[in-house]
Amino acid sequence: MEDIYIYKEKVEEIKQMINELGVSLDIDNIKSEAEKLEKQTYEEGFWDDSDEAQKIMKQLSNLKGKIKEYEDLLDSLEDLEVLIELAIEEEDYQIYKEIEENFKKISKLAQEFKISALLNGEYDNNNAILSIHSGAGGLEAQDWAEMLLRMYKRWCEQREFQVSILDLLSDTEGGIKSVTMLIKGFNAYGYLKSEKGVHRLVRISPFDSSNRRHTSFASIDVYPELDDDVDIEINESDLKIDTYRASGAGGQHVNTTDSAVRITHLPTGITVQCQNERSQHNNRETALKMLKAKLIQIKEEEKKEKIEDLQGKYSQIGWGSQIRSYIFHPYNLVKDHRTETEVGDVNKVMDGDIDVFINEYLKQYAF
Repeated sequence: MEDIYIYKEKVEEIKQMINELGVSLDIDNIKSEAEKLEKQTYEEGFWDDSDEAQKIMKQLSNLKGKIKEYEDLLDSLEDLEVLIELAIEEEDYQIYKEIEENFKKISKLAQEFKISALLNGEYDNNNAILSIHSGAGGLEAQDWAEMLLRMYKRWCEQREFQVSILDLLSDTEGGIKSVTMLIKGFNAYGYLKSEKGVHRLVRISPFDSSNRRHTSFASIDVYPELDDDVDIEINESDLKIDTYRASGAGGQHVNTTDSAVRITHLPTGITVQCQNERSQHNNRETALKMLKAKLIQIKEEEKKEKIEDLQGKYSQIGWGSQIRSYIFHPYNLVKDHRTETEVGDVNKVMDGDIDVFINEYLKQYAF
């Protein structure tokens, strides 16, 4: 029964940690804010302004999600405490296995809650826009970019995040040259900001008839999707806007008209493009929104007061500084070079199991 007492101590430690996080998050204030917003939803004329109503509903949903996560975790801990006391009082060893299984689940949930509490940046709760660009190396690098696209899609599926492709440049021989996707989900940007950087692949290339080992690179850029009420001033004269024929899926209309839009911000050299909409106007609006998000992100990183203060070509991701290596040969290993986190099952990682890298990054760099 000694193990039961160890579990009892561990449960008390986790409960104390959750309570402390509740204080730091100011759960009482979150509940009060949620109540105020919920009252607004019942007011007459609430849906007259559909856009504003949608923003309030989204904010309310996020607050309720935080409250539910916190309260469900405390309830589970209390249930486990009761189960442990029952096992101690009745010296029932049959309950031990149930305690062991429940403790593993609750420990995992508690760590996830602790990580989510670190996401306190201004845009951490926002949706994310994630871009993948293949490096030099032709088909091998393009295949690597497509593998990363699949990895992030799998990760999103596991979290029930929605993914929509904003822009895709594929190659007739195989793989993709670049892709930009919108990932919708609470804290999507907060989690995925850790993925920004160069990702390196080492493997025996399936495209090499001599079965030689190849090293390929792909860069990942991540920035938050901004709400419509976040506005910044951009001079029209600073923009170069090009239209071109969309190459992705979307039906006959998309492929036979110059509906895709590319916008270049001349002072910084930043380029964004969108081709997922049928309308050139809608693609232009989406691309402009993407540009604003990137400029705000860079402005914060550079600590500039105005967009006009941003000058020069921005290669935001340096090719010489990969953040993570995925090695398929001569051994299996995925290593994050920032946190020294290693995982031996590379196939599991490629199936979207990247939380360990995200969590370790947030623990070290969240503040």
